[in-house]
Amino acid sequence: MNLFGVEGCWPAISAGRVKKVKSLLPLLLGATILAVADASAQDRSDALNLALPTDNDALFRGGGPEFYQYIIRDFKGVKSKPWEGGRYGFVRNPVETSNGLRYTRFHEGIDIRPVRRDASGEPLDDVRAIAGGTVVHANRSPGASSYGNYVVVEHRWDNASYYSLYAHLASVDVQTGSKVERGARLGRLGYTGDGIDRERAHVHLELNLLLSRRFESWYDHFIKSDPNRHGIYNGTNLSGIDIAGFYQAQRKRPSLTVPQFLGEEETFYRVTLPASQSFDLPNRYPWLMKRAAGPVVPAWEVSFNRSGVPLEVRAADSAVSGPTLSYVKKSGGSYSEQTRGAIGGSGENAQLTESGMRTMRLLIWPE
Repeated sequence: MNLFGVEGCWPAISAGRVKKVKSLLPLLLGATILAVADASAQDRSDALNLALPTDNDALFRGGGPEFYQYIIRDFKGVKSKPWEGGRYGFVRNPVETSNGLRYTRFHEGIDIRPVRRDASGEPLDDVRAIAGGTVVHANRSPGASSYGNYVVVEHRWDNASYYSLYAHLASVDVQTGSKVERGARLGRLGYTGDGIDRERAHVHLELNLLLSRRFESWYDHFIKSDPNRHGIYNGTNLSGIDIAGFYQAQRKRPSLTVPQFLGEEETFYRVTLPASQSFDLPNRYPWLMKRAAGPVVPAWEVSFNRSGVPLEVRAADSAVSGPTLSYVKKSGGSYSEQTRGAIGGSGENAQLTESGMRTMRLLIWPE
């Protein structure tokens, strides 16, 4: 902010007016600082005080079955309706191993069941924004996505963008580009999308990082069978954090931020990427860069948790010609079942799968 005219020079005014302007400077500067502080406080208030998207608050009362919508499971001919399948993480498709059951299908968000229905069983719950932000995508074509009708809201917290996603809506009541406040109505809870009926109506909630701004070009190159109808807000380009875990951790530590929360996650694998000028992930999420890089960086090493959320970026010591697996946490069984198919093999034999290689190329696309 320049209070003194062009190039910091005082305007031509009388000595008396100069004295008056000088006397006003502390007030002007104070008002400016307060305005910036207020904006920052509002930004942080949204970041550190997330609302639940519906009136269902059983998450905070230990009520798993009352909060999560169940899934239908048929395992070895035994049918069940476990509510645990509505949680975040590897909670679906169990397989038997020597160490017991392992769940191999990842669920990137949480499924919240309704608390109100009409006489015919139709859900009546409003779905609301978990924080203030801007609607960046509103899909009203339920057949165009397994999410059905869904809304994506961008939130700016600490100079980075995060994206909340609300899926399976019965109706979408906002427009792309709309500014919304925390708690603003986005639509009504429903059961649009694949494999959901009225009994299992729910809102699927995610909180995501965006992997690449060049997603559409990457998608057109690699995915030929299905057109992309959702731009960069396609679910493939959104990497979801453990939103329920974040809610609960923040309940105990109100000042907790997303970077701090992810900083406590375990690194499951690391991939070294060529030093492409297209690699802009740490520019959009500066907290990923744990230390300043030198003027010449031969390659970047990115750390991921099991679910594929990036946790850290560091300058690597030597160049690579393409994405290269540099570390994986040794564990029993197939790595593919533990990394959403990004890493293949087992034991000492681990490598990026074709799917994992495509995802890593997305981060530096186009090379």
